[in-house]
Amino acid sequence: MSTTLARKDTVSRNWYILDAAGIPLGRTATEAANILRGKHKADYTPNVDCGDFVIVINCADAVLTGNKLEQKFYRRHSGWVGGLKETSYKRIMETKPEFAMTQAVKGMMSKNTRDRGALKRLRVFPGAEHIHEAQKPVVWTQNKGGDE
Repeated sequence: MSTTLARKDTVSRNWYILDAAGIPLGRTATEAANILRGKHKADYTPNVDCGDFVIVINCADAVLTGNKLEQKFYRRHSGWVGGLKETSYKRIMETKPEFAMTQAVKGMMSKNTRDRGALKRLRVFPGAEHIHEAQKPVVWTQNKGGDE
């Protein structure tokens, strides 16, 4: 019995829409990361970039469970002494919810060149409108969470 392995020249890429309204941020980010890597495909090959394009809409309506809205921070450092900057996720979700989704998806991906290239296929929008109707994207149904 042989194993089918994907090759770079035979990969077909589809466009999918993920709706983040009312769904936890991390759950949507996990779904997006799996689609970007191609793990939903039958011919998934770990060393080949065989993922699809992902459009995430309604990022402003994504949910942070528990007390993460007040207790979770996005931190960055300039490299200089005293250069630590931090921003609460409450402020990020109010001003730039698409940045929060992008960072969540980036955190779910592997830290290598293949997955950095896959992140270029991620499109994130704060509202329900997006500019990629010409690609005829398919709506991806995801698990809403809970006891399902």
